[in-house]
Amino acid sequence: MELNNEGIKSREEWEKRGFKIPKFNREKVIKETKENPTWIHFGAGNIFRSFPAALQQTLLDEGKTNKGIIVAEGYDYEIIEKVNKKHDDLSVMVILKANGTVEKTVIGSITESLALDSDNEKDFERLKEIFRKTSLQMASFTITEKGYSLIGKNENFIPEVEEDFKNGPKKPKSYIGKVSALCYERYLNNRMPIALVSMDNCSHNGSKLYNAINTFAMKWVDNGKAEEGFLKYINNGCSVTFPWTMIDKITPRPDDSVKNMLIESGFSDVEPIITSKNTYVASFTNAEEAEYLVIEDSFPNGRPKLEEVGVKFTDGSTVDRVEKMKVCTCLNPLHTALAVFGCLLSYTRICEEMKDPQLRSLVENIAYLEGLPVVVDPKIISPKDFIDEVLTIRIPNPFMPDTPQRIATDTSQKLPIRFGETIKAYLKDPKLEVSQLKFIPIVIAGWCRYLLGVDDNGNKFEISDDPMLSILREHLKGIKLGQKGPFHEELKPILSNEKIFGLDLYKADLGSLIELCFEEMIDGKGAVRRTLKNYL
Repeated sequence: MELNNEGIKSREEWEKRGFKIPKFNREKVIKETKENPTWIHFGAGNIFRSFPAALQQTLLDEGKTNKGIIVAEGYDYEIIEKVNKKHDDLSVMVILKANGTVEKTVIGSITESLALDSDNEKDFERLKEIFRKTSLQMASFTITEKGYSLIGKNENFIPEVEEDFKNGPKKPKSYIGKVSALCYERYLNNRMPIALVSMDNCSHNGSKLYNAINTFAMKWVDNGKAEEGFLKYINNGCSVTFPWTMIDKITPRPDDSVKNMLIESGFSDVEPIITSKNTYVASFTNAEEAEYLVIEDSFPNGRPKLEEVGVKFTDGSTVDRVEKMKVCTCLNPLHTALAVFGCLLSYTRICEEMKDPQLRSLVENIAYLEGLPVVVDPKIISPKDFIDEVLTIRIPNPFMPDTPQRIATDTSQKLPIRFGETIKAYLKDPKLEVSQLKFIPIVIAGWCRYLLGVDDNGNKFEISDDPMLSILREHLKGIKLGQKGPFHEELKPILSNEKIFGLDLYKADLGSLIELCFEEMIDGKGAVRRTLKNYL
């Protein structure tokens, strides 16, 4: 079975082998979407194909829309050429359920794929054409939190961003510069309204997107590269909105076990591609069954009927509470704890860690004992029920091929939200004592131990990418496994860094405990395990 327009005409063959095939007339949908697009998405990765694109597919199957989604990729153009174009924008979504069953669906809601590349005149002109369309209601994004950053490691604007500020919207090179140029095109075409919707897994994602695009608008106006009205357009809530969202669905990179299962089903074109930018992508995605998407209902030109497929639309403050519930207490801190200790204890599957009595106890204590007392309750989702699902169904799912190494990526950027906010909440609450916290400090100590790049058996391992890695490792460079403490001088620049934790951990009276835990974890082979047993 071949995954392309011609191949899926053999509908009975696909269905016989357990695949769900689009029920709608895809040719008509492609034509209608091309002429009157309503939704364009930036970021052609796994989360998009496994979640927003699947939601729109359900709406199409149920006859609740006649439009698909146009996708644009602005970071790794090879994805478009080697995956999307090759398969006529079709993909296979494999849902891995905790009970061992799988659900295989051919996703056909993506109707067009383009490179967000100003050097690609054909695609960039097509993108401008799309942004000139009055029918366009929303542009959504899954470009990772780093995609919205205009600032480099030296705290100055990234060079290509600086160049875009000077050169204006004609031929931008940076990601946000290119998106801003498309917004300017829409402004020039009768100032049509649009919602710019970040669906990235970060707090106040809409504000991050707004800040980036607003910065471009200000710079271009100041430099005489854009009309003054463009800045007013971006800041007019009746014209352009930047809704906050909370998204939650685990979509690991395509896994060999899923690939082999698909081959056994008769679908053989499944070999993953590793691009020159080291993106790992395939004709299929694998994802968990659980999914949450909460969106601030602020769409000045209308929106898809996503509430009919499980999306919760609400006000911005409720989105904020849902986000804080998830990232500060109920999921993300638990993932980070498992990522750090999974690497130290040589695990390669998150689900396997939940069979480890110390690690399971660690995340249960972080969630129920330390997190729940200060959890932000959004009311539309129960925090306790959410944690129960995470700890009993989602993380232990033996069919989810997620890895601690993936989750450990960019940990320094995640710590202020995942742990810093809970620590701050304890400091603010007169009924609580920050000295009650024991398990969050253990994770922070474990992360510092992780930064040495040596596992609990004394073997070196590859530390996951992190923008602060070189700086952090420089502070710890003299520490060796088996060395006796104290390590105050080495740890102080890290633990006192408010950019990493959102506060100075010594001023929060946690620095000494973290140093002590670190000393215990560095005390020879097996010390990490001994420390966990000691505290748990």
